[in-house]
Amino acid sequence: MKPIIGIAANEQTMIDTDSHWISYTPRNFVSGIQNAGGLPLLLPIGSVEDAKSYVQQIDKLLLAGGQDVSPESYGALPHQKLGATNHRRDLFEMALVKEALKAKKPIIGVCRGMQLLNVAFGGTLLQDLSLADAPLLKHVQVPTPFELPTHTVEIDINTRLGEFLPQTYQVNSFHHQVIDTLADEFIVTATAPDGVIEGIESINHSIMGVQWHPELAYFTVEKEREFFNYFVQKFA
Repeated sequence: MKPIIGIAANEQTMIDTDSHWISYTPRNFVSGIQNAGGLPLLLPIGSVEDAKSYVQQIDKLLLAGGQDVSPESYGALPHQKLGATNHRRDLFEMALVKEALKAKKPIIGVCRGMQLLNVAFGGTLLQDLSLADAPLLKHVQVPTPFELPTHTVEIDINTRLGEFLPQTYQVNSFHHQVIDTLADEFIVTATAPDGVIEGIESINHSIMGVQWHPELAYFTVEKEREFFNYFVQKFA
C-alpha cells in the first residue's frame, strides 16, 4: 500500500468575489508526493472537531505555505507589517497537528508550515524581517524565480535533514516572517548566514520543518526531490 500523505489545503477566491472560493495546494506538492510513491490527499480547512477524522485517513501530514500565522495564535498583537492571515486555518492545522501527534503520525512543515509547528508547540514568530535587531538577508527573493536558490544554509549533519542534504546547501527563499522564540519541543537543524532559523525538528516526535520551498525548486534542484523521497518513504 502506498503511504497516504495528507496535505493541509489553503483557500482563496478565484475571482474578485466572495462567492467563488477554492481549496488548493501547489501542484508540485502533489507531483512530488506522487513521484516519491505516495498518495496525496488534500485536507480542506474545516472545523477543529473534524481534525481527528481527517488524520485517521492518512499516514503522514504535510503543512504547506501560505498566509502569515495570526499573532493571536501566540498571544501577540498585529504589527503594521503583518500580512494576510486566516486564523480559521491556523486553528484547523493546529488541531491536525494535535491529532497526528496523538496518533504518532509523522508531520512535516514547509515555510508557513514550519512556523505554525513552532507556534503550535508554544513558540513565537517575528512578524516581519524588518523587526529584527540586525539587518537580515533578502528572504523574499522577488524578482528572482522561486525555482532558483538564492542563499546558503548550514545544516546540522547529525539531524534528519543531514541524512539527505549536505552541510552547506543552497535554498530558495520566500518569507517575511521568521521564528523568534523556538518552542522547547524543537532543535534547530538549519540556519541562514544571518542567523534566521531555516530548519527544525522535534526532540520527542517525528516532526520536522524547513523554511524554504522544496516544491518550488522540485524540477530544477535534484536534492529537493530527495526531500519528498525522504518524507514519503523514510520519515517515520
